[in-house]
Amino acid sequence: MITAAALAFLASVCAVGAWRLVRARWTYRAPHVAIVLWQSLGVTWGLAGTGALLAYALEPYGRGVLHGLGAFAASAVEGGYDPRGPYGLPQIFALIAGLSVLTVLVVVLLTAGLQTFRARRRHRTLLSLIARKDPGVPGVHVVDHPGAAAYCVPGLRSQVVVSEGALKLLSPDELHAVLAHEVAHVRERHDLVLLPFAALRRALPWSRTVRDAQHEVALLVEMAADDAARRSCSPRRLATALLRFGTAGAVPTPHGALGALSPSSAVMARVQRLVSPGPRLPRRVRYGVVVFSVTLTASAPLLWLVPH
Repeated sequence: MITAAALAFLASVCAVGAWRLVRARWTYRAPHVAIVLWQSLGVTWGLAGTGALLAYALEPYGRGVLHGLGAFAASAVEGGYDPRGPYGLPQIFALIAGLSVLTVLVVVLLTAGLQTFRARRRHRTLLSLIARKDPGVPGVHVVDHPGAAAYCVPGLRSQVVVSEGALKLLSPDELHAVLAHEVAHVRERHDLVLLPFAALRRALPWSRTVRDAQHEVALLVEMAADDAARRSCSPRRLATALLRFGTAGAVPTPHGALGALSPSSAVMARVQRLVSPGPRLPRRVRYGVVVFSVTLTASAPLLWLVPH
């Protein structure tokens, strides 16, 4: 019972932490660090929540969740009755619930990843037919569309795309800033950061906390790309480019891609941050959050191994 209680407590800590982190604003001062913390909370919550149910159900085996699952699987294959196995309706219900939740989380994550991969493959095929090269923007795919659009298609064969409307809308400096933003998305693989939260949203569409978490992580990803872009361009140019996109009515970003205005509802927060940046989070605080995140992420797997 101690392991199950510890895992349940850990899952509740992650849930409360996510609820509070949605409302925190120090995250805007260190988006990369905040992203690490968000990933830690998500992974730990999933492992701790399912682990608590399984630890309770498999307590009679007495050697941890992983060993209990192995022993239960072996007894199920052999078809014999194991007196050490789960007993009573509460344990059986907990075992079914734990395995079901774990299966749903894994399947939803794999399904979301597969659907995103297919959408990107279809979009790359489409770009090969309709996009063109422009010597003014080397390495970028240009689409002849009057609307303003700028986005990247991440992956092993990543692509940065702009529309003809965006080329006419933006000045050269603003265009350079937007392209630097998209390149940052590709280089830092922000798509992999967003994928687990999109999958969790599919698994728990009714959860307001999950919805807010997905929105907050999407905003932090954009801020992280803004920070990377500002190293090679003027932050004010990027801010004016975002405002131009917003007033021009930017074209929606295709599924599986990352656009400069995702999420569009938080553009003004990004513009304000670019124009009037606040002080950076102190280094000791950033390191402390990273160490806490690593420790938190490692705690749930370790508890899966601890004997009951």
